[in-house]
Amino acid sequence: MESTYNAFSLAITDGVMTVTLLGPGNGNAMGLDFWKELPLLMDEINRMDDVRCLVFRGSGDHFSYGLNIPEMMPHLSGVAGDNTQVQQRMDLMAQIQQMQSGFQKMYESDKPVIAAVHGWCIGGGVNMIAAADIRLCSREAKFSLREAKLGITPDIGALQFLPLIIGQGLTREMAFTGADYEATFAERAGLVNHVYETPDALFEAADQLAKQIAANPSGAVQGAKRVLNYSISKSIDEGLQYVASLNSSQLQMDDISEAMQATLEKRQAEFNKKRNRGY
Repeated sequence: MESTYNAFSLAITDGVMTVTLLGPGNGNAMGLDFWKELPLLMDEINRMDDVRCLVFRGSGDHFSYGLNIPEMMPHLSGVAGDNTQVQQRMDLMAQIQQMQSGFQKMYESDKPVIAAVHGWCIGGGVNMIAAADIRLCSREAKFSLREAKLGITPDIGALQFLPLIIGQGLTREMAFTGADYEATFAERAGLVNHVYETPDALFEAADQLAKQIAANPSGAVQGAKRVLNYSISKSIDEGLQYVASLNSSQLQMDDISEAMQATLEKRQAEFNKKRNRGY
């Protein structure tokens, strides 16, 4: 890595980058360092050819308490002002857009992103995991889109990402009530794919899933993510045209041949990781 970060610790093994949110003493709350560093971190990771899958997790007993209110409110209130102060409103909009950018880069990254949630996942934490491709949690995890209780409309991604995951009805319930939801609700709603009995079991499962993804040719995996993201706002016909165009110009025949040969020989395929840099 070219940079060091205050809000995150990083570790890479077998093509999997594990990003751990730091600040266990305050529930990994998202303060100034977090909002400044996440877009920079994603830009750096997206340039790393040896990273083929990401896992985001929290340190200590929780994923994240969300916005670090004591740290961020003086900063945000300084640009809020009243409705007549145009420049302050513009400054606040710029600040919100900067905060949005980290989650947007997660969502738009060609590299698959897994969120492993244990303990509390509140506010900004829910916004963050909604930008991931796959969400897993442990049995004691709890989720809350709590902005309504603070007099805030969720503005950093949840209202855009969550309806694609759990539908409009449940998103509206979470956003309107600000209530707390258990892991059983999250699994039933489709917010998480799987629930594990303990945080340790969760982290092990997330790591194994990420390694399974990373073992595949990155071009094929990244192509699938691109097509899925593109197709969300397009018709079925447009999505089919896009994937046909993508595959016709970008398929790696060496990888296809190796995969087929390995299947015939009943062995693990050995792909050229250096060549597989995605589309």
